[in-house]
Amino acid sequence: MRAAPATLAEKLIARAAGRQTVRPGEYVDCEVDLAMFHDSSGPRRLAPMLEALGARVRDPSKLVLVMDHYVPEQDDESRRIVRIARDWAAEAGLTRVHDSIGICHVVLPQQGHLRPGMFCVGGDSHSPTGGAFGAYMFGIGATEMLGVTVTGRIWLRVPETLRVRLDGRLADGVSAKDVMLALIGRLGMNGGAYRAVEFDGDGVAAMGMAERMTLCNMTAELGAQVGLVAPDAVTVAWLAEHGVTDVEVGPWHTDRGAPVDEEQVLDAAALAPQVALPHSPANARPVGESAGTPIQVAYVGACTGAKLEDLQAAARVLRGARIAAGVDLMVAPASLADAAAAERDGTMRALREAGARLLPTGCGACAGYGGQIPAGSTVISSTARNFRGRMGADDARVFLGSPYTVAASALRGAITDPREVMS
Repeated sequence: MRAAPATLAEKLIARAAGRQTVRPGEYVDCEVDLAMFHDSSGPRRLAPMLEALGARVRDPSKLVLVMDHYVPEQDDESRRIVRIARDWAAEAGLTRVHDSIGICHVVLPQQGHLRPGMFCVGGDSHSPTGGAFGAYMFGIGATEMLGVTVTGRIWLRVPETLRVRLDGRLADGVSAKDVMLALIGRLGMNGGAYRAVEFDGDGVAAMGMAERMTLCNMTAELGAQVGLVAPDAVTVAWLAEHGVTDVEVGPWHTDRGAPVDEEQVLDAAALAPQVALPHSPANARPVGESAGTPIQVAYVGACTGAKLEDLQAAARVLRGARIAAGVDLMVAPASLADAAAAERDGTMRALREAGARLLPTGCGACAGYGGQIPAGSTVISSTARNFRGRMGADDARVFLGSPYTVAASALRGAITDPREVMS
């Protein structure tokens, strides 16, 4: 008997649960292929709970620890947190530890830890980034991570699927960040509540992996359980460049006729650059509605907005020009690998010559670490969130935009449609 058509999310969960099929609403117990946590979410929370239970790590080879939130250490508290992470990793026998080389969601695939078909969890809300590679990956809290660490398994309710179809191709100067801000503005921050958000259509097929990572990353801002893109030749080529060659693509797609809960369609060619007003990503509007708003800080950083392609986008806008007087343009590459590649191709030079101030690789101001955002300032940022106080100062007004929009705004000293300054 032929199995009924299934969504990508259902196929990935069924594999992890050791079943032929699963259906939305079912509760299933799944084997976890990989669990990722960072210095903030991991050892300082896990170690005391493990000690209290007298429990041990079941399989250290399935854990990945990334130091990215509190590095470089700038005070006694950050040094304490990072020391706990390093010491515990050694004691627990972790073999996959990445210390101060980039943001976890970017480091994970760059270090070859992800491939299509995997079932993964992460100790961070933006863990759905991994879905760009055809892996089922979602964020969990410390108590759930304790369970995964000790048992290697986790239960979940099989989600419905929200399909987002991007018809046509994005115009020059419009990016995946604009797609997500438009979608969040349309649906609200609970619009994907506990659903699998799967992206497809011509616009997605034309995207590189960095852009697909941004799509899946920001499903967290929709309240989704997971974000997914079916793997294809683009996925295979990117993974091969990062040392992953044992890739199976064939089964990891949504079958024709598989029922989905909802479908949203966006016209890629008609989409304008978007800006989210303070203090929510759901306050998204076409950039023209905020054009001319003076800014003092422009931030190109975070897992959402400082990958190599993001840095290149900002450099395209700024090459051969200088940022406006009184603007602090901060650039924090998402990983050392991306920073090195940007040095090789001239991207970093273009940013420096335009007046950018380079910051260490890591989560930095996105997580409010380092005191980078001055009190009372108006900021435009490539980060995923602009909640009050998230980037440091409670009275800062943070707008969200793509790297194109952030760079264009730094150039003029006010929020600007990047298409006006790009040649």
